[in-house]
Amino acid sequence: MQGMEHIRQAKMTVIIFILSICFLACNNKIKSEVNVLDSTSVKKDTINCKEEKSKLDTFPKINYSRVYIDNSKKLSSILSKYSKSANNKAYLKALATLNRKELRYIRLRDTVLVPDSVFADMRAYSVFPFFYCGAKDLKKLVVVSNKLQCYACYEYGKLVRFAAANTGKERTPTYPGRYSFVWKERLRKSSLDETWIMPFTWNFHQLSGSAFHQFTMPGHPVSHSCVRQFLDDAEWLFNWGEGYKKDSLGRFIHLSGVPVIIIDIYDFSKKNYRPWLEHNSNKERDYVKEVKLENPTIKHLASFKDKIITLPDKPMDVDEALIPWSQIPDMSKSAIAKKKFFYAEDSLRSWGIIREGVTIQKSIDFNKIRKQKEAEKTKKGKI
Repeated sequence: MQGMEHIRQAKMTVIIFILSICFLACNNKIKSEVNVLDSTSVKKDTINCKEEKSKLDTFPKINYSRVYIDNSKKLSSILSKYSKSANNKAYLKALATLNRKELRYIRLRDTVLVPDSVFADMRAYSVFPFFYCGAKDLKKLVVVSNKLQCYACYEYGKLVRFAAANTGKERTPTYPGRYSFVWKERLRKSSLDETWIMPFTWNFHQLSGSAFHQFTMPGHPVSHSCVRQFLDDAEWLFNWGEGYKKDSLGRFIHLSGVPVIIIDIYDFSKKNYRPWLEHNSNKERDYVKEVKLENPTIKHLASFKDKIITLPDKPMDVDEALIPWSQIPDMSKSAIAKKKFFYAEDSLRSWGIIREGVTIQKSIDFNKIRKQKEAEKTKKGKI
C-alpha cells in the first residue's frame, strides 16, 4: 500500500509539472502576442505622427535675408517693401514676428530678417513643429521658448498659432517648467503698479502673477516674468484659452486650465544674444550651426544642434515651475506657498537657470509705496 501511495504521488508530481510547463508556455505566448500588439500600436502611432507632420506643413520654403541697416534709405526700403501691395499688412506682421519686435524698434544699426515670401498665416514662419506627437491627446497646449522668444499653441497636437514673445529679463526671468492658465481679464491694471495697463491678460501663475498680455515689444527679454505679445496675438490667445476649473466648493483646481510649458532659458551671458536671427529659412533643414552677421555688435549667437526646437516627449510630465520666494508678492505669500517656494531659488541656481552673481529682483508693490508717499505728503500738509 505504501508503495502504491508513492507511485500515486509521483504521478501527481509529474502531472503538476507538465501542467505548469503548459501554463507557462501559454502565458509566454500571450505575453508575446501582447508585446507584438503593443509594438504594432506604437509603430502605428509613430507613422501617424510622421504623416501628420508632413500633411500639416503645407507652406513652401521661405528664404530669409539677414540685412544690416546701415543707413536710413535701407531702413525705409525694408519697411516699405510691400507698401503698394495687398500683402503689405501681412508682410509687416511677418517682419515683426521674425524679428520679435514692434516695427518702431527696427532701427539703424540693427540686423533684421527679411522674408522673400509673404503669408498672412504666421505659422508659415514657425520654428515649432506643425504636429507635436506628445500633445496629440491634449485638447489645448501652449509652449513657450525663452531662447527663441516665441510661443506655439496646439490643439490635439496640431499647431494652430505661432507668435512672437518677449519674456522676462535676467533679474525677473520667466522660469521654465509647467504652468496653466488661471484667470483672464480684458484690460488689467497690475496689482503691483496700476500704471501698467495690460490688455488681454491671461494669468498663468496664481502666486507670482505671471501672465500673457499685450505690452511693448522691443525684441528681447524685458518683462517682469510675464510673456509679452503683439496686440492681435494677445487678443487671439485671450479668446482661445481656458482657465482653471473649480471644484464643488468653488475653489480653483490646481493646474486645471490650458497647460503652459516653458521649455528653455535665454542665455543672458551673451551680449546681444539673438538666436532667431540665425535662421536661413522656415524649413528645419536650413537652420544653421554658425553664421557670421554683418552687424559687428552681434558676436555671440547660439548654435542649433537639433536644427529645430526640441519639445518634451510627454509635456504633462514636465515638472511644475519653481518661482523664487522673493518674486512672490507679499500679498500672495502663505504657509503653503512658503513650503513650496521658499528654497526654489537655491534649486534654480544649482541647475544653472539663475546665473552665478545675478541678484533676483524682489517683487515690489509700487502701488503700496505710492500710497504710503501720498499719505506722508498729506500728513505733512496738515502739520
